[in-house]
Amino acid sequence: MSYKLYGRLGWGSAIVEAQLVWYGLPYTYEAVDDLFKSPDARTKLEKVNPLAQVPTLVLPDGSIMSESAAITLLLAEVTGKDSLVPRAGAPERAKFLRWLVYIVANIYPTFTYADDPARFVSVNAARDPFRAATDAYAQRLWRQVESETGSPWFLGERFSALDIYIDVMTRWRPKRGWFEGETPKLFAIARKADALPELKEVWKRNYP
Repeated sequence: MSYKLYGRLGWGSAIVEAQLVWYGLPYTYEAVDDLFKSPDARTKLEKVNPLAQVPTLVLPDGSIMSESAAITLLLAEVTGKDSLVPRAGAPERAKFLRWLVYIVANIYPTFTYADDPARFVSVNAARDPFRAATDAYAQRLWRQVESETGSPWFLGERFSALDIYIDVMTRWRPKRGWFEGETPKLFAIARKADALPELKEVWKRNYP
């Protein structure tokens, strides 16, 4: 039996798609239209995930998983592999968990709020300043991540799912050019992850 991933090319579902491919897990891809522009797409996805967000993953038993961090931990558990998530007791485990949750709890929501400010700000004239302030806050958060970043990967010599997050999320605002100038260690990780042969097809599909 296979997994079913609800996703949209280039969006956060690419983080989970990369992990499914990395582990060699069978999956089907259910393409979702732009959730900001298509009420039908939202209605369709709400039947599976009431938040109507991607990634949404249907497990082989038919149960639903959302939240990319939860999916990241679950896939490591069901495969019994530690190639993306350090095992309990591993010296990198605490740092991995801290920054996984930091990214999804602090940085990821800035896109939720700023991608379409109209959902949260009723006054039209206030939307651009709201978006600018949210984006500036995200940049401060990324600089904090930079200060904890190892080399050649976030955890040092050890590749992990954090490097997949960094590859995908540095493609979003403020884009790779900003990261190259302001957070060179994160930029270097992203470029190194771009070249991983195991994920080359995932990147090609999501970022043609």
